[in-house]
This record gives sequence, C-alpha cells and structure tokens, in this order.
Amino acid sequence: MERRPEQERPRTGPVELEPETVLPSQFYGRMPVDASLQPEKRLMLAVLEDAVGTYQKYAFSRERNGERLFSEAEDWIESVDKEWPYSFANICDALGLEDEFVRAGLRKWRDRHVAAAHVDSSKVVRFPFRRVNGTRHAITGRPVGLRRSA
Repeated sequence: MERRPEQERPRTGPVELEPETVLPSQFYGRMPVDASLQPEKRLMLAVLEDAVGTYQKYAFSRERNGERLFSEAEDWIESVDKEWPYSFANICDALGLEDEFVRAGLRKWRDRHVAAAHVDSSKVVRFPFRRVNGTRHAITGRPVGLRRSA
C-alpha cells in the first residue's frame, strides 16, 4: 500500500475557516449611511442651522449688533469659497444640498418678508434639521427622597 504525502491527503475533518476582514467603507458602501451616524455631518448641520437662524432673526434688525450679525451670516451664505472645510458651499455639498437652491430660498424668504408691516426681530425660524438627525435627551428630576423601585 502506497502512502500519500501530507499535502495530497484529502481532508475529512472540519473545514478550516479564516476570518475575513471587512472595512467599514466596504460594509457601509452597500447601504445608505444615516447622517446621524457621522458626527462631522451633524456638526455641519448645526453650523448651517445656526447661520440660517441668524440670517432670519436679524434680517430686519435696526440695531448695530443685529445688522452686523446679519451681514456676517449673509456674507457666509453668499460666499462661493470652497477653500475652508466649513464654508457654506462645502457644507451644502457634504449634506447633499444644492447651495444655489438654499441661497435662492433665503433670498426669496427675505424679499417676501421685507414688505411685512410688523416684524418681530426676536423670533427665530428654525428648520427641523436636527430633529431628523441624532437623538434628544430629556432630563427630568426626581423629587428628593424618592427612590427608584426595581
């Protein structure tokens, strides 16, 4: 009886498995990634929301500080600079928004409200950006002396 070398012997035992390495880009590339999973995009969304809120809050301000804040927000929104990572154009690109569409919408909003007789400059119109991204936590206080029942 002829003996086979070790390499040619058929395997009869369990199959040896090697773990496969999967990169996050390979795993998440197949499914859409929610922006709430990416802290950088949540920060960009907060920056955009603050700028739009400032634009709307101080658009009709007659005070020097309000006019300055509006001017800064308007300059940032109207800028087409893409050198800075947190420029308006780059934030819109990262969030999948058309920057010209957002600019046109803000201009249209301002033109529509210019003719308004009474403007409450303290009112801030907030877009519901953060409501769809991330979670909100409510902190409720427990009266002193009460214990949590298990």
